Amino acid sequence: MTVDSGVAAEHNRHSWNAAVEAHASHRPGLQHYLRTGGLTVFPEELALLGEMTGRSLLHLFCNTGHESLSFNRLGATVTGVDLSDAAIAYARSLAEATGLQATFVQADVYAYLSAAAHAGLSFDRIYCGYGAICWLRDLATFASGVAAILAPEGRFVLVEFHPTSNMFDPEWRLRYNYPHGGELLTLDGVGDYVGAAGGGLSPGGFAEGVRDFVNPHQCHLYRWGIGEIVSAFAAAGLRIRRLQEFFYVNGEKPFARMRLDDQRRYYPPDDVPKIPLMYGLVAE
Repeated sequence: MTVDSGVAAEHNRHSWNAAVEAHASHRPGLQHYLRTGGLTVFPEELALLGEMTGRSLLHLFCNTGHESLSFNRLGATVTGVDLSDAAIAYARSLAEATGLQATFVQADVYAYLSAAAHAGLSFDRIYCGYGAICWLRDLATFASGVAAILAPEGRFVLVEFHPTSNMFDPEWRLRYNYPHGGELLTLDGVGDYVGAAGGGLSPGGFAEGVRDFVNPHQCHLYRWGIGEIVSAFAAAGLRIRRLQEFFYVNGEKPFARMRLDDQRRYYPPDDVPKIPLMYGLVAE
């Protein structure tokens, strides 16, 4: 099956738009949490990003903006970009309600990177993570676009779900080929992963919210292996400084019987062998 890239992007935009309200319904305390000093980002991405005070930070695939606003709380001047107009509208309202500041742009990431390079923009930090890479139809063009607007001595940081974890079904059974080649995967739609996380993605307090969410718009993902991802950024002229693997998942609960700790990390059950479930990449 092939899907025109423009059509796929529109399907994805509609699918994310449909999911915003369901996701937000599980986070009733988010505004208060951010307004009173809370952060929705995890220690792993903060350690990889390094000092942010006074830095310009571009957050690609920013979704509803709470992470972007957390970066602003830590001293960065932030621009957040996302394809979903509903997510960007929510992000702007969240900024207004919390008093935190970020510039939120609704755009296809490829169009934004091209326009930013043409305008001569540059950023000290560029960040994306947690389910971002799978939306990239062209990994090489994305990596080149990032390299073109990364400031001298700047840092690109990616925190992602490990491709190995995509080989297993929710019951930990080995079912699927290792992701590679940008293979197209069409799904029924963006799901309610915030509700499924049961509090892992709702640090300001979890509510049951919308139940049994069914997305009416299908979405299209692209499957990449970790070697392809690292190689794309190296080929774009960036220096790979760190690649770190983690045997737990921050926030989300992709598999059955996972254990949630007090840092909002989900760990496999004791009877499942350790496999990398998440990784962090730093390129300069």
